[in-house]
Amino acid sequence: MNSILFAIGEDPDRQGLLKTPERVARAYEELTSGYRTDPIALINEAIFNIDYHEMVLVKDIEFFSLCEHHILPFWGIAHVAYIPDGKVIGLSKIPRIVDMFSRRLQVQERMTTEIATFVQDTLNPSGVAVFVEGQHMCAMMRGVKKSGVNMSTRSLLGIFKTDASLRAELLSQIANR
Repeated sequence: MNSILFAIGEDPDRQGLLKTPERVARAYEELTSGYRTDPIALINEAIFNIDYHEMVLVKDIEFFSLCEHHILPFWGIAHVAYIPDGKVIGLSKIPRIVDMFSRRLQVQERMTTEIATFVQDTLNPSGVAVFVEGQHMCAMMRGVKKSGVNMSTRSLLGIFKTDASLRAELLSQIANR
């Protein structure tokens, strides 16, 4: 961190910057905690056998991440849906799954796919759908310098990929905020 401060023309020995390397290290440890999250501990046996086969949707899950290209923040909301096939997961686990993947150096496209694949592999449902809407500081502060631009990504697995009416129902539910 001192070399970065020096490279941008700052004095790393200036009073206000003396503890900055330590603060930055702690901040990045927190912001990248998804690398150190144990998926088994995260789920904590909160998978339940239940005869339920209708859509489960957890929407408007706030997330924060860092883009892997510039290590600048991006943030937004994720919507995660699945069609159970005999197993459901505790409600709090879905936002924790989103956090696990967002708290890594990421691109939004990969994060969306990782969330969907994890839910699919964990529950083996009939289908999984993940929609993510994000705003990226790398597009706002540098490069094109456009604020208010949102990026939307999705990952559809199983029946969500093949059933257009189910997808339409899901999109309708997401739109009803």
